[in-house]
Amino acid sequence: MSNTVTESPAKGAEAPRRGRRRLLVDLERFALLIAWFVIIAIFGAIAPDTFLTWPNFSTIFGSQAVLVILTLGLIIPLTAGDIDLSIAQVLTLSSMVIAVLNVNHGWPIGAAIAAAIAVGILTGLLNAFFTLYFRIHSLIVTLGTGTFLHGLTLWISNSRTIGGIDWSLVNAVILTRFLGIPLAFYYALALALVLLYVFEFTSLGRKALFVGRGRDVARLSGIPVTRMRLICFLASGAFAAIAGVLYAGTSGSADPNSGTQLMLPAFAAAYLGATAISPGRFNPIGSMIAVYLLVTGITGLSILGIDTFVQDLFYGGALVIAVALSQLVRGREESLT
Repeated sequence: MSNTVTESPAKGAEAPRRGRRRLLVDLERFALLIAWFVIIAIFGAIAPDTFLTWPNFSTIFGSQAVLVILTLGLIIPLTAGDIDLSIAQVLTLSSMVIAVLNVNHGWPIGAAIAAAIAVGILTGLLNAFFTLYFRIHSLIVTLGTGTFLHGLTLWISNSRTIGGIDWSLVNAVILTRFLGIPLAFYYALALALVLLYVFEFTSLGRKALFVGRGRDVARLSGIPVTRMRLICFLASGAFAAIAGVLYAGTSGSADPNSGTQLMLPAFAAAYLGATAISPGRFNPIGSMIAVYLLVTGITGLSILGIDTFVQDLFYGGALVIAVALSQLVRGREESLT
């Protein structure tokens, strides 16, 4: 009598199905990166002499470090379920504090930078106080805070751009290069890796994610929800202030209206980044890829001679699509858990 066991057809077909599912998951994780390469290939084929040049990509990487850091700061409270609409104005005020203290009052650049970062942390504390103590939605609080900060920036600057910031800051941010790319890019990359480590390998990051997914459940599980949200607001303000420092170093000046144009791109990149690498979650590497994907597309269109209004169309459309996609991905991930 034969002892051979025949594998059932259903069981034999399970392995190919698992393989296909794994392939689809991997494609979803890296879809944003693939899309970025496709955009590069398209514009490279259309305008190879201007687009496919190292100076062009060096400019893209170096010039967008401020937006990358601002987006990283934005995804911290978003992970915990809060929204920070003041973050771009924190950037603007921080850069203006550096300009006013260093140029107008003769402060050493190091002390001016420390004061600017303190302003960012203080703003985060203010946002947390009104949101957590008075139980006001963070959307309302940070909208009001951002408007207040914009008025404060106009006041201390007399509504004008202040130039002449210490050249050592400019040299440390944009003039000094490694592999042809300004150091600003490496600062942004370092912060993204630090945030990735916190989110993925520390209890702090896991707790923030748990709080964002469900505050009541997190509270019942013993997680200090209020403290976690406070930490996220403080970190958001600090990241925004660091972005302001880099902004001042990038241009050697501070513009009282600079933050307004960075808010929409930061939100677009944050939500678009949530569809990649760790789909359904705000994550630093996905956000960084999203920033450069969007900027690469805008740069390519500009090289082709498209009018500047396309930037608003590009970022606005990207934000709507990114929010829709991130909600779909997050909903599917939650249904599978």
